[in-house]
Amino acid sequence: MKKGLSLKKIWQENKSFFIFLGLMLFVRAGVADWYYIPSGSMEPTIEVGDRIFVNKLAYDVKVPFTDISLTETGSPARGDIIVFDSKAANNRLIKRVVGLPGDRIAMRNNVLYLNNQPLHYSGDDEDQQEQLGEVLHQIHIDKTGSPLSSFDTVTVPEHHVLVLGDNRNNSADSRVHGFIPMDEIIGKASHIAYSLDNDNAYMPRIARTFQALE
Repeated sequence: MKKGLSLKKIWQENKSFFIFLGLMLFVRAGVADWYYIPSGSMEPTIEVGDRIFVNKLAYDVKVPFTDISLTETGSPARGDIIVFDSKAANNRLIKRVVGLPGDRIAMRNNVLYLNNQPLHYSGDDEDQQEQLGEVLHQIHIDKTGSPLSSFDTVTVPEHHVLVLGDNRNNSADSRVHGFIPMDEIIGKASHIAYSLDNDNAYMPRIARTFQALE
């Protein structure tokens, strides 16, 4: 009896906190969340130490704490940056959508071909801008080269997307793990929530706070 009274007292004294905690868990599970970026595969767009805000309602509504989709709210577009749980990689990854179902994609010496047409590039040898449909974004190409810099034409199957990292020669993406099933996508990365400089005593990078991702 005393134990029951003790638990009731704890609930009464901390009810607001528990409700707030429950709402936070619900929101993070089904609406929006943020993720730490541990690698440089999306540099220069996303840097190591960035915490990324992810919209989990961008493409569908899921039952909180599950992968069960209730209804679709949209579909990935070329240029979207997505977070997904990759079964092939056994890891949670963040990459850029390059190919949609039915697209024919190839890469020759780091030049992407979309449906037999090369994308437009500008900039110097390593830091370039890539025009992917309506999305103009930065990519980095290591001068040392990589076996990943070219691949033959592939066709993206239904209910899948093809993704690449913006750090083109240093990214384990669809060139390594294959096409990404739509049901593995968690949401769309839209902003940098905040950023800490790992090489400078984890000092905040103020200029990157809530910066929109392109």
